Amino acid sequence: YWMHNGFLNIDNQKMSKSLGNFFTVRDIREKYDLEAVRMFLLSAQYRSPLNFSQEQIAQAKAALDRMYTARDNFEFLKQGAQERAMNAEEARLVEDTKACMKRFDDAMDDDLNTADALSALFELARDANSTITAANAPSRELCEFTLGLFNELAGVLGLLAEAEEKEDEIPADITQLVQERQ
Repeated sequence: YWMHNGFLNIDNQKMSKSLGNFFTVRDIREKYDLEAVRMFLLSAQYRSPLNFSQEQIAQAKAALDRMYTARDNFEFLKQGAQERAMNAEEARLVEDTKACMKRFDDAMDDDLNTADALSALFELARDANSTITAANAPSRELCEFTLGLFNELAGVLGLLAEAEEKEDEIPADITQLVQERQ
């Protein structure tokens, strides 16, 4: 796909070398968390002008942290979940989460409206979190479905990848043992 994005402003000024407010991706990588930058860029429609500032990146980082917290909470609840069939309230939540998935898909189909897609993702996190934590002991099936859907939708946007990298990371002592054996 070929897409043109809107202009990027820096602290409400046009980005340009003559104003001295120009920087490269390498400069951004050294100063900011790249996943927070991605979250910032996804928070607006791609053709809209975007104002890049430290405050905006900090807000994006806070939103990203909320997503990580929601995902970690789903994983924690899954560990204590019961091996049983879903009850009626849990089945209703599954239908509600499917509605969030449809809103996500509709937003992405609407000229790649990532801001609305993020809104659907946060709605999924809020609704699922409140329902699952309200239940005394949720079913494992509900927790796995919710966590799987949340990770899938976040993955479409390229978010929450940090944890995947950490999970795949091999501890240094294990790597050393493998090297010694070879």
